[in-house]
Amino acid sequence: MSEESFLGKQKGLLFVVSGPAGSGKGTVMQLLMQDPEAFALSVSATTRAPGKNEKDGREYFFVSREKFEDMIAKGELLEYTDYLGNYYGTPRAAAEAVLGTGRHLLLEIDVNGGKQIKKAFPEAVLVMIVPPGAKEQERRLRSRARDSEESILRRLEKAGTELDSLGDYDYVIVNETGKTEETAETFRAIVAAEAASVRRHPDLVGRYFAD
Repeated sequence: MSEESFLGKQKGLLFVVSGPAGSGKGTVMQLLMQDPEAFALSVSATTRAPGKNEKDGREYFFVSREKFEDMIAKGELLEYTDYLGNYYGTPRAAAEAVLGTGRHLLLEIDVNGGKQIKKAFPEAVLVMIVPPGAKEQERRLRSRARDSEESILRRLEKAGTELDSLGDYDYVIVNETGKTEETAETFRAIVAAEAASVRRHPDLVGRYFAD
């Protein structure tokens, strides 16, 4: 009997991925998504209007404000926020549908959203990806040449608040410069360890003696 058949069909795991600007978390997630049979990206719901070439259910689930507030009232969102007059949130049903396929769901979100997810979905795994220091973070932000000076300073200042929430997370990965693939491999190791965690197999003894 193979390990997979012995353990039975396993649900996927929900991974919250957070980190300061310049941590490289987006690039790490792109590397993980090269294996779409193992990973899927979470699709948020929003009340903002669709942008050019955006498709409902692909970039976002586009809903009315009334519908979104109804989803809040019914507890249908794992987390949500109001940003610049529009709601953004993670629909529980869509997330659970992905997890039911056995794929792991990646949700890139800030630390406040991460805390909401953990409260609403305790089995979620929170991972913070960080640069190897404030100086390197600043160098990365400036090398992108796409942020204003005000934006860079604001992002650097915000890093302190984000790192203050590190204790609420399960894992931290330092994304060393030039070693993004190694960071992705560390993330994969975390996924494997969490999938093998005893707490995720409460019926293992029963299966063991089933035959």
